[in-house]
Amino acid sequence: MKQLPNLAEVLRDTFQTLIDQFIEFVPRFLGAIVILVIGIIVARIIALIVRRVLNRIGFDKIGERLNDISVVKQLKTEIKLSEIVAKVLYYYILLIFIVQATNTLGVQAITEMVSSLVSFIPKLIAAAIMLQVGILLADALRQAVVNICDSFKIASGRLLGMIVFVFFLVITLISALAQAGINTELLESSFNLLIGGVIFAFAFGYGLASRDLMANILSSFYSKNKYREGQTVQIDDVKGQILKIDATSMTLQTGETTTVFPLQTLQTKKIEIYREVVGGD
Repeated sequence: MKQLPNLAEVLRDTFQTLIDQFIEFVPRFLGAIVILVIGIIVARIIALIVRRVLNRIGFDKIGERLNDISVVKQLKTEIKLSEIVAKVLYYYILLIFIVQATNTLGVQAITEMVSSLVSFIPKLIAAAIMLQVGILLADALRQAVVNICDSFKIASGRLLGMIVFVFFLVITLISALAQAGINTELLESSFNLLIGGVIFAFAFGYGLASRDLMANILSSFYSKNKYREGQTVQIDDVKGQILKIDATSMTLQTGETTTVFPLQTLQTKKIEIYREVVGGD
């Protein structure tokens, strides 16, 4: 008959193994704690120095420009870039020390996880810079579109400016996500389909709405050398003196009233031009 193992001996060996592992683990744990404390101190000192330096060289002025953007104002938040950079740098340095601390502990899974996070932070910083520059560029383009529309007295300038802003903002956001290592293929495809549909609908609708306007503008190129202000003309049954010719219409003085004809009328109606009488001829 097989002899059963001595229970007391098994328990003694088990506890001895646990004690040996604990004695071996304690110095590594204390070393990891020391490394972590040093990391916190170093990270705080460097972050404080960087924040003060950036504040003195006027780095926060870029953030003030971001705060002036209407979209950022609606979020009711204030962007202070020196504090953001200092915080990111603090956690980045702290993560580097955490990697060393986990190496000391010998926990490979935690070390790999923290190492991947450390390698991700530079990509995240580059994506944040790209997004910031994109927002400033999109706002500059929006303002340019608004100014151009105001100069041409186009009523929908603010709407067009906001469309341009959102368009470039989405492009910048997709680029920033790609820079951060995030797959954006589905987002890019959806955005391209959406933009294509919007452009087609806008072009079709605007083409129908401005068909008569374009016809008048084209007619002005054909008619500008034939007619001038002061001439007496008759269009069908309406006779009068030309008061004004602009890009889309001709205004006639017909007795006590004035009559406005679209310029495209000159291509489809019978026009009689009366010769001016000079002296007693």
